[in-house]
Amino acid sequence: MTPVATTKLIILDRDGVINHDSDDFIKSPDEWIPIPGSMEAIARLNQAGYRVVVATNQSGIARGFFDFVTLNAIHQKMHTAAHLAGADIDAVFFCPHAADDNCDCRKPKPGMLHEIAQRFEVNLKSVPNIGDSLRDLQAGFVAGCTPYLVLTGKGEKTRAKGGLPPGTTVHANLAAVVDHLLQSNSGSAR
Repeated sequence: MTPVATTKLIILDRDGVINHDSDDFIKSPDEWIPIPGSMEAIARLNQAGYRVVVATNQSGIARGFFDFVTLNAIHQKMHTAAHLAGADIDAVFFCPHAADDNCDCRKPKPGMLHEIAQRFEVNLKSVPNIGDSLRDLQAGFVAGCTPYLVLTGKGEKTRAKGGLPPGTTVHANLAAVVDHLLQSNSGSAR
């Protein structure tokens, strides 16, 4: 099946982009706290015709910090928060493996993004990919996405380390990326 280019898709990392991150992992629904403005930003994307997909490494499963039931409960809280803000997250893709498992789905490898492309039948060329860590941006860049770094979560440290993929733009947070995307799209529609 040939990928269709008509679907507007955007790929977001979870921790540090949508919700506050923790060096100790987000291990329960109580620890999942949205970054102010992130749910409203997703709603604005939906209103502009974007399908929003989350791609997140969740090695806490492989490390035994939480299980699939807990991860599903965390994601249910995220979906509920989105709905309360008038937003919809179309799908959540996650890698449950540890770094030494050498899987294809753990970012910075692009396997999870290729799975998204296949599931949504889209070509990832120029699809916005928003993350707060270098591995988020690398995975998206290799898959053909346009990388956007947010300074929330690990974003400040990521920017300071450098080595960002070519074409990466830097924004304060998810809401600022959405402002940029929607202004760019309205400008190109004229």
